Amino acid sequence: MKLYGYFRSSASYRVRIALNMKALAYEQVSIHLAKGRQYDAQFAAINPQNLVPVLEHEGRMLFQSLPILQFLDEVYPSPALLPKDSYERNRVRSLGLIIAAEIHPLNNVRVLNYLTGTLGVSGEQKQSWYQHWVLTGFTALEKRLATETQTGRFCHGDQPGFADVCLVPQVANANRYKIDLTAFPTIRRINDECLKLEPFRKAMPENQPDAE
Repeated sequence: MKLYGYFRSSASYRVRIALNMKALAYEQVSIHLAKGRQYDAQFAAINPQNLVPVLEHEGRMLFQSLPILQFLDEVYPSPALLPKDSYERNRVRSLGLIIAAEIHPLNNVRVLNYLTGTLGVSGEQKQSWYQHWVLTGFTALEKRLATETQTGRFCHGDQPGFADVCLVPQVANANRYKIDLTAFPTIRRINDECLKLEPFRKAMPENQPDAE
């Protein structure tokens, strides 16, 4: 397998965690987003959206981090990222999507670049934008994690899964942007539990071959 990604891409980070959890070997191909390499003709031929990650599996290209996670769970079912019960699967997916659908798309690099490059937003205003959407999403996520009985050592029970794979990269981004997470003790606790595990630590941005 080949994973086309970038060390700071949180979507790529999700896939790295899942691959590590399932003990799958993969080669990393760095697409340097900060230098605009996602728009090079060679990568544009792989993914017309000019986005990472892309996972090459048996000569076929897989796109978008969440469908990639679900593909890996279907093809390599152990350890499972999603529970078997349909209600529990819904819960886990909905927790993950607070991050992957509500926070991340608004704070993606191309959105931030559009704010500053096209709309002329200042660096301070960009930081305020970023913080607003993280705090909005984390406020809802913290409330659910802190009050729902299915929360355990991790987002759902005592084994890490789909929601945790989404959570940890978003916490890393929040820390990078110096967002105060004091108000989110459950999120911080679960993140700390995840980072005790080798698959999560191995996937951290600073531990990647293209880290700068």
